[in-house]
Amino acid sequence: MASSSQKGVVITIPVLVLSVSTAAIFLFFLLSSLSSSPCTCPPSTPDSTFTTTAAVVTGGKVVEEVVDRRISVSRDDIEWVKDQIRANGLHMQDNVLRKGINPRTRAQQLEDLNNFKGISHYEGSEANNHTALPCPGELLVEEHHSNYGEPWAGGRDVFEFLAESSRLTANSRVLEIGCGTLRVGLHFIRYLKPEHFHCLERDELSLMAAFRYELPSQGLLHKRPLIVRGEDMDFAKFGSDVMYDLIYASAVFLHMPDKLVWVGLERLVSRLKPYDGRIFVSHNIKFCSRLGGDECTKRLGSLGLEYLGKHTHDSLLFNHYEIWFEFRRSKA
Repeated sequence: MASSSQKGVVITIPVLVLSVSTAAIFLFFLLSSLSSSPCTCPPSTPDSTFTTTAAVVTGGKVVEEVVDRRISVSRDDIEWVKDQIRANGLHMQDNVLRKGINPRTRAQQLEDLNNFKGISHYEGSEANNHTALPCPGELLVEEHHSNYGEPWAGGRDVFEFLAESSRLTANSRVLEIGCGTLRVGLHFIRYLKPEHFHCLERDELSLMAAFRYELPSQGLLHKRPLIVRGEDMDFAKFGSDVMYDLIYASAVFLHMPDKLVWVGLERLVSRLKPYDGRIFVSHNIKFCSRLGGDECTKRLGSLGLEYLGKHTHDSLLFNHYEIWFEFRRSKA
């Protein structure tokens, strides 16, 4: 009996000490690793910009690029677009909009906007706490999408042709003469780096459509395009040191006096990158052909421009084609 009572598991003092020591060391390393790990929590402030890296194929090689992950509009975006509206002297009448989605034509929708209260949720003093930018009813029913001889969606097709023909990269700089309501410009703005798209436009409603409807609705306010109200081919507000990779005018020179077109070309040639930069003009170049072939060539040469030829761009997206005329700066 005495011998059987002594049977069982016996833990000696050295083994107990070793076990406790091992547990302490494991706990030490665990706490150290937790304390040294960087915090991966996103910023808590609502206006913070989240960034990450993404694999991008460039020239057959995979490189990492920092990508802006912000989705919602920021206070800075709102202040920027307000500044642009003020700087361009746009004074559109405020519209009060109606809430709801109805199967109506654009004309019927516009009539509703004019006759009823609208979609505004804020009244009186509360309205001052929100953006409260004027947005004409014509924009909300997208009447400006019908102001062209071809479908609004055709802007994508024009962008693809011009971007590929001029070998653009995201770092290129582009100037559009007469960007209208950004039918084409939206695609350049989305593709290019911020502030790399410039435009001269004279029509007030088109400018309001660009600032108050198209850029916000496409989530492109953060791209900060420089869109200036002006005519008479005055490019002073774009700065004297900007060099463009592409300058284009889509169906704009048709509506301008020949003399003014030549004034514009003279002012722009020094802003076009020599040899590699391109000017594209759509539909026709009667401002040039009306002078006669030899005289036109001489005048272009005196400006340092060279005519490279005519392109017929057949659309793969839509059943149409467009005529484009290509020029380059032939002198450094």
